Amino acid sequence: MIIASIDLQNGKVVQLKQGAELVLQRDDPQALAEEFDRYGEVAVIDLDAAMGNGSNSGIVKDLLRKAECRVGGGIRTVEQAKELVSLGAKKIIIGSSIFRNPAKKGAGIEGGEFAVNLPLLESFADAIGRERMIVAVDAKNGEIVVDGWKTATGLDLIQAAKAVEPFVSELLFTCVEREGTMTGIDLNPVKKLREAVSCGVTAAGGVSTLDEVRELAMLNCDVQLGMALYTGKIHLADAFAVSLDWKKGGSEALLPVIVQSPDGQVLMTGFTDREALDETFKRGNVCFHSRTRNRLWMKGETSGNVLEVIRLRADCDRDAVLAVVKPVGAVCHTGAWSCFSSGRRFTHEFLSDIIDDRFRNPKPGSYTATLDDKLVREKIMEEAEEVCTAKTREEVIWEAADLFYFTTVLMRREGVTVSDVMAELERRHNK
Repeated sequence: MIIASIDLQNGKVVQLKQGAELVLQRDDPQALAEEFDRYGEVAVIDLDAAMGNGSNSGIVKDLLRKAECRVGGGIRTVEQAKELVSLGAKKIIIGSSIFRNPAKKGAGIEGGEFAVNLPLLESFADAIGRERMIVAVDAKNGEIVVDGWKTATGLDLIQAAKAVEPFVSELLFTCVEREGTMTGIDLNPVKKLREAVSCGVTAAGGVSTLDEVRELAMLNCDVQLGMALYTGKIHLADAFAVSLDWKKGGSEALLPVIVQSPDGQVLMTGFTDREALDETFKRGNVCFHSRTRNRLWMKGETSGNVLEVIRLRADCDRDAVLAVVKPVGAVCHTGAWSCFSSGRRFTHEFLSDIIDDRFRNPKPGSYTATLDDKLVREKIMEEAEEVCTAKTREEVIWEAADLFYFTTVLMRREGVTVSDVMAELERRHNK
């Protein structure tokens, strides 16, 4: 997986050389998150919180609603981690606190201040789940460094990685001496780390060419991009493409593509080659390599029923692609919503789309189109009462359907999506 990094400092998106020298600054974290999410998870790092200089928590929370994010920077307590997960963080990145013994704060290397804090690590894993845990093993010349890379710990990278592995799903290794220098990552410690642990490894620090991205992917490492991305030396679409294992596709270098609606319904499958994948990113609509036509083919090029890309993800072996899309019209050539079923599932998303269409294209006699803000709120109160007074199971179903419908109308009038509501319920569940 290719992971784009959004580093936050003083409310801005920044890129720092060696974690200190400001190289560039931007004001558009929300737009960046939406763009980056198309290619992979987004690493949101609060540098101010990491360095003890305040926080960018408001921006972080906003970005969690924009993209699939892994969050790091100054997360020192279980409560902070749980709150971020409840707000939608896919994974939590823990760093400095894991490598310090709080009972010996200030004692330095000689006094035993630095050690893998296994009790704290275990408490994090118990609270949010090992599958959500990433530990940042930032290292300089093979030694773990903390506090924004300012403090040497005397801890060996490989030994520390092995110690934390039982509690995490992934390690984030930053080659500190190369970070922000655009001089290329040092592959030697990456190879040693990859050989030493079986959990996931994401590599960062100095990556500046597509060849390096390819090499890291061949080592079965994910790649986190920063400076090379912001300076335009590497483009995410190219990085995504070269990280895939095209060799498994055989002589034709074709990889399967599974197309899925936002609510999880599988719509169709196809195949992609490098040309089709490049065109998918350029056009914003899913393109395939047609085996019957033996050429590039964009779904909907004649019918207009295109598949608008929301995000693409590689599978764990990097030899298949999941395309989450917004379909325009029927997907199957037979006129069906999906190649695997005759009709679209009547989900809450489908109901929302119908209501949206009634508002945008009101038809004569459409009751939905007449529901202004005052009327729909009155109907919700009326239907809620009828649900409460329903006597039989059938009556509850009937009245609940009315309440569900009118509530959905109000949601759409207020610009609230089903995903917004489910995210809030997930937040409460995870809290």
